[in-house]
Amino acid sequence: MGVLAWLKSQFILQLLIGFVFVVSGLIINFIQLCTCVIWPFNKQLYRKINTRLSYSLWSQLVMLLEWWSGTECMLYTDQATVDQFGKEHVIIILNHNYEIDFLCGWTMCERYGVLGSSKVLAKRELLKVPLIGWTWYFLEIVFCKRKWEEDRETVFKGLHQLRDYPEYMWFLLYCEGTRFTEKKHQISMQVAESKGLPKLKYHLLPRTKGFTTTMQCLKGTVTAVYDVTLNFKDKENPTLLGIINGKKYIADMSVRRFPVEEIPDDEKECADWLHNLYREKDALQEFYEKEGKFPGPTIKPKRRLWTLLNFLFWATLLLSPLISFAWDVFVSGSPLLIIGFMLFLIIASVAVRRLIGVTEVKKTGSSYGNAEAKKEN
Repeated sequence: MGVLAWLKSQFILQLLIGFVFVVSGLIINFIQLCTCVIWPFNKQLYRKINTRLSYSLWSQLVMLLEWWSGTECMLYTDQATVDQFGKEHVIIILNHNYEIDFLCGWTMCERYGVLGSSKVLAKRELLKVPLIGWTWYFLEIVFCKRKWEEDRETVFKGLHQLRDYPEYMWFLLYCEGTRFTEKKHQISMQVAESKGLPKLKYHLLPRTKGFTTTMQCLKGTVTAVYDVTLNFKDKENPTLLGIINGKKYIADMSVRRFPVEEIPDDEKECADWLHNLYREKDALQEFYEKEGKFPGPTIKPKRRLWTLLNFLFWATLLLSPLISFAWDVFVSGSPLLIIGFMLFLIIASVAVRRLIGVTEVKKTGSSYGNAEAKKEN
């Protein structure tokens, strides 16, 4: 193990990175709260400010992927598709197999200038997650309970509100509804069989309601759908803890662009289109399984310096007083102050670990497969 790799594995450095993320996030959330007074007078100004505030937080996670772990992302697509990146409102359909699939999506958003304005149809439980859920709230993220009768009004209102968004946005949809596991896959294929739908090998049966509703509500705003299929070299199963420990991964992303004019307006035909798309995604994953790559030309977008500079700004601002305070505490020799500071470090480490736990496959709860969930497919 090299010196740099050893340093990246040290808990104290990881804790300091976590401290910067959490404290800067709380500061950003407070500023976002203050910007709410702007909304009644200038909604678009409020949005532009919050887009940049959220970038300052999310880019710290992208920095971990790109600069700390050195993870590389390769695109399998054509130049004509890449030329459209960051220049249009789009819906992103991404397979949901990995703990860091969202992070790979974010690094592409960052490299093409839409990280701050990226959107997602998120489960309502995430609204309660500090920093992540709070930042999303100020970004007008659409939260749902994944029970259509309860979500209908909220989803329609939230999506219609985004029709005049001033920044180009990439709206992410995990159409499978939950992260892939073998148990969920078995249940999903039972549902597919009962409905006479072709079985999938690498994906869950897509839930079409979210996609057809998003297409309907953002019609006239969104100009294309990007189908993104993600996989990792050497059959790696990356984790956020691995990223924090400095482990490097190689991500491959197949990207296909579909103009909205090619997607049916009729709800049933649109749902059939989505099912067919997932059969194609399954074929792409089968190809990758055999060949170790996706078909088509490759493009490797360069990482940008902004994520690193943003983190260094927050680290300089927050760590200087923290280190100075820690030095004063230990020099004082006061057992009470030292114990108090150690308790603070323990609480901080637990808080960071809980945030990481939100991404872990084994800890992501889901109602997938129960009677209600099946009805929503």
